[in-house]
Amino acid sequence: MTGARDAQAIWLLAATFVVAVAGLVYELIAGAVSSYLLGDSVTQFSLVIGVFMTSMGLGAWASRFVSVPERGFTLSQVLLGIVGGFSAPVLFLAYGYLDGLHAILFSLVIAIGALSGLEIPLITRILTEREAMTHTLSSVLTADYAGALVAAVLFPLVIVPQLGLMAASLTFGLLNLLVAGISVWLFRERIGWALRGAWVFGLVACAAGLIWSDRIVSLADRAFFEDDVILAEETPYQRIVVTHWRDRYRLFLNGSIQFDTLDEHRYHESLVHPAMARAPRRADVLILGGGDGMAVREVLRWADVERVTLVDLDPRVTELFRDRPGLAALNDRSLSDPKVTILNQDAWLFARESAEVFDVIILDLPDPRDFAVSKLYSREFYAPLMERLSPRGVMVTQAGSPVFAREAFWSVVRTWAGTRNPARPGEALTFVPYHTYVPSFGDWGFTMVTQEAGFREPVSLPEDLKYLSEEAFTAMTVFPEDSGPLDVQPNTILSHPLVRYYEDGWAAWMN
Repeated sequence: MTGARDAQAIWLLAATFVVAVAGLVYELIAGAVSSYLLGDSVTQFSLVIGVFMTSMGLGAWASRFVSVPERGFTLSQVLLGIVGGFSAPVLFLAYGYLDGLHAILFSLVIAIGALSGLEIPLITRILTEREAMTHTLSSVLTADYAGALVAAVLFPLVIVPQLGLMAASLTFGLLNLLVAGISVWLFRERIGWALRGAWVFGLVACAAGLIWSDRIVSLADRAFFEDDVILAEETPYQRIVVTHWRDRYRLFLNGSIQFDTLDEHRYHESLVHPAMARAPRRADVLILGGGDGMAVREVLRWADVERVTLVDLDPRVTELFRDRPGLAALNDRSLSDPKVTILNQDAWLFARESAEVFDVIILDLPDPRDFAVSKLYSREFYAPLMERLSPRGVMVTQAGSPVFAREAFWSVVRTWAGTRNPARPGEALTFVPYHTYVPSFGDWGFTMVTQEAGFREPVSLPEDLKYLSEEAFTAMTVFPEDSGPLDVQPNTILSHPLVRYYEDGWAAWMN
């Protein structure tokens, strides 16, 4: 009997490790999906983690009412396999077809957290009752914490890139059901036929879901997007979707549209060419963001450009728009141009660590939906970035909509107004806010900045532009009364008012 007890003890510690890995993966999947679909990753992850940990406490408390710990542990693994395994499919489908995603999200988090919380007390009871080892609780906790560490490391580096969120949840659901299956065999004298039947059902359901996960993804995507989805991938940074209908392509990152080929020229010409035309020198250009290569395409229209450095966090985006023929054609294969250097790194770190100086800097960054992106619109980011701009150079940033998020737009402008001028210490930067209409986005705004006392007279624009002219730009600098300047706070990493302005502005229009 001693050998049997030792074998069961070793298995239960191994099961603790595996269950800890699966539990944290479910928690990270819930946080990732909610940040993809609902925005503000800091808030979403904070809420998910807080509710999950509280629910684990409830599960641990409820374990005292389980009379047969072997049966309770096995049942918790069956239910975790089913609920956790189908968590990502349920969330994506619910977002596409149902209202009230928050209620569904936190119901799943509470259920998964409570079931995970049952694990340690029940395993500890089983080991104690069988006198399987000394230092029972410390051994169980060690296995549990080690599993959590492994999950935290593997999730961004292996699980999401190789499986994607949908297949990952179903794969780890099968892992929980494997633990349950071994437990059914080890504790067969205490496991009834009803529980065995539930295990078989869960195993078949998760296996079928994994086999058909691509179809589930397609079903969810059909609810999100009007056109045919030709590419859908999850990376450690975001969910990438490209749709196609006739000659029209659209790119979505985390559900937010980045461009539509019907009108992207309006956005990219307005972003790039006013700054390029006013810079006295254009040999070295830096673009932060813009991994789709559209801004690079516009920069390369200027014959005197010698070098373009593109800094974009996600290597998968730049790979797709450089190497995939249909997508590379959209940017005129600009990312393969020998003048272009692609750096896949964080723009925040680049601004602080680079020693290079550029003639023009173009910020084609995502909207400040959360604190992680908001810091790229802060004084603390703009100040070191100004050190990367030549004293006579020009910088420009997309700044959101002065209509849909009016306070957010003018907060970006105010942030530039309060940023240190390294070329003229004690004097303010010179800046010009402007806006234009892009059908896919609505009225969209930009801010152009220089360290000089005024902008230089623009040179002639490239001849093959589809939209922009100097006359059109002059009109862009005029703001109607309902989208004009407001007395708002500048953005800093200590307070991040920009996130609140952005969320409140869009919520007022969309809710």
